[in-house]
Amino acid sequence: MYTYRHSGMPNTRIDVADILRGIAIGGIVLIHFIEHMNFYKFPEPHSQFWASVNSGVWDTVFFLLAGKMYAIFAMLFGLSFYIQHDNCAQKGYDFRLRFIWRMMLLMLFGLFDLLFYNGDILFLYAVCGLLAIPFIRASDKVLKWSAVFLMLQPVEMILIFCGIADPSTPVLDLGSGKYWSGLMAAQEHGSMAEVAAAGIKYGFPVNFVWALENGRMTQTLFLFLFGIILGRKRLFYDEGNNIRTWKRILAAASCAFAILLPLYIKIPGMSETACIAKSLHVMLNMWKNFAMMLMIVSGTVLLFYRTPAREKMMKIAPYGKMSLTNYLGQSIVGGMLFYNWGFGLFRICGHTASLLLGIIFVIIQYAFCRLWLAHHKRGPFEELWYKATWVHKQ
Repeated sequence: MYTYRHSGMPNTRIDVADILRGIAIGGIVLIHFIEHMNFYKFPEPHSQFWASVNSGVWDTVFFLLAGKMYAIFAMLFGLSFYIQHDNCAQKGYDFRLRFIWRMMLLMLFGLFDLLFYNGDILFLYAVCGLLAIPFIRASDKVLKWSAVFLMLQPVEMILIFCGIADPSTPVLDLGSGKYWSGLMAAQEHGSMAEVAAAGIKYGFPVNFVWALENGRMTQTLFLFLFGIILGRKRLFYDEGNNIRTWKRILAAASCAFAILLPLYIKIPGMSETACIAKSLHVMLNMWKNFAMMLMIVSGTVLLFYRTPAREKMMKIAPYGKMSLTNYLGQSIVGGMLFYNWGFGLFRICGHTASLLLGIIFVIIQYAFCRLWLAHHKRGPFEELWYKATWVHKQ
């Protein structure tokens, strides 16, 4: 039986992780704004020129950010779990029960988020966090092979084999489509109270169903485990051969992305079996996004530790330190800007205007983070989560 032993090394604050978290949350905000907060309803362009501009903006934002920013965020979630657990283990305290309570608190934040934005990821993260608990004290071998199994997208693999055995196998459909009409009706015509009710009634189940249908559930759990692995190896510290390892990761990820991108574009359409085509599309998309995410992460780490850009990059850290506050803030403000109960800008803002609004909002959030952290140790929601996590603990 494997017995967990703490690292015995100090897990100090990782500045580059805060920078990556800031990049991730900023990218997530921009994606959500261009999507009109999961609404996907846009005005007709005034001309062919603006139609082309909007299309180019949409394609560029999704190519660079979609699936990658969320992946960074999820990986860092696993890293944080490891650091919290290992720090407590070094003091002789088992963090696992406290982490369960922490995930229950995150579920409450998720339910609060659903009152404003139906695409909440916090509740899903809380569930995947609970599923990750058995792995935090697993052996390196068990942790590694469990991560590999999840990375391979097992649901899609099974569906592909089913499609090969029986071409009539249906596409995985757990019913996410039936929830969207209720959500969109509230966003387009409803009051704030109606949007909140629809978010709880329809947004809550649709997030889980969509995640299962599109490979996001297994990938999220994989990224949590991947973050734990990186934490155990202390790869985010500038020590040992870590820089050489990150250079190898950057090279391997770049090669993988160069191979996976054309495969993602070409391979799914080559199958006439709908189940196989959809599963290949999901699986290759997950792998492609993971490869590009590794390129972003490794490139950021190398820039931070080995170039003069370090000082300038540190300016991003305050935004990452308040990621929970920034995430919930974008849900509240984004809903107010685009939904009917607020300004209803979905009626007049195309992709380009929505992206500009997102950039302006990120700048405002950044300024607020700098100001707040000049006088406080944590962001407002981070402080609330921290105090509630450690309630009744001396």
